[in-house]
Amino acid sequence: MLVASALVACLWVLVPIYLLASNALGGAETINAWPKTLVPRRLSLDTLVFFFGVEGVWQAVLNSVLVAVLTMLLAVGIGAPAGYALARFAFPGKDLFRLAILLTRAFPIAILALPLTVRFIEFGLYDTVWAVALIHTALALPFAVLVTASLFMGIPRELEEAAWTLGCTRLQAFLKITWPLARPGIAATMIFAFVVSWNEVFAAAVLTLRERTLPAYLLISLNESPLPFRFAGGLFLIVPALVFIFAVRRYLFAMWGIASR
Repeated sequence: MLVASALVACLWVLVPIYLLASNALGGAETINAWPKTLVPRRLSLDTLVFFFGVEGVWQAVLNSVLVAVLTMLLAVGIGAPAGYALARFAFPGKDLFRLAILLTRAFPIAILALPLTVRFIEFGLYDTVWAVALIHTALALPFAVLVTASLFMGIPRELEEAAWTLGCTRLQAFLKITWPLARPGIAATMIFAFVVSWNEVFAAAVLTLRERTLPAYLLISLNESPLPFRFAGGLFLIVPALVFIFAVRRYLFAMWGIASR
């Protein structure tokens, strides 16, 4: 039963990706063919060449990468210290602070779109990658704080205290003891922040006009674009996230106690 469930889950994820890739790499012949074949008759890069040849695509890709990296760094840079404080220190309002973090996700971004747009215009951040990165950071930050807090709670405090007795400062104890043990969980948090930013479309579409990310660019041009453009764009939205996850897979395996070779 467990194996069958895992197989169904894998097919649920992999079949749409395969169909998208086969249409994106099969060229116009595969896209327009009827009846559809499971395996493309031929492989062609014409669709991808056409996609990247459209004006504005490369700039949108660059904007997406910049926003995702900024979101990843900001979410972890702010969320990890907050998570460490929740795990290691007792202070008044600690439980209320946890609840407040969760409540930040209770407000739909659509409700906040107009006031955020006005505020970013006042600050001179409208239509910049920084504006989108800040919103994406706000979306990823609750997860980053709560996950890192659970992560640091799972690392015995006694290990740090032992390092203190051996002459380490609090910072040295964290860097030498806690940080190596926390890296798998930090990597998982970074993956989540990267994927959230890479796939988010609403905030990027509202807060930008010229400096659009790739999802926002594809959304705006969706009605006017041909099918090859849509398939190529969909494939390129998926591939970077998969590559990023593959690059840090050893940290994910380590988090679950699985050896990676």
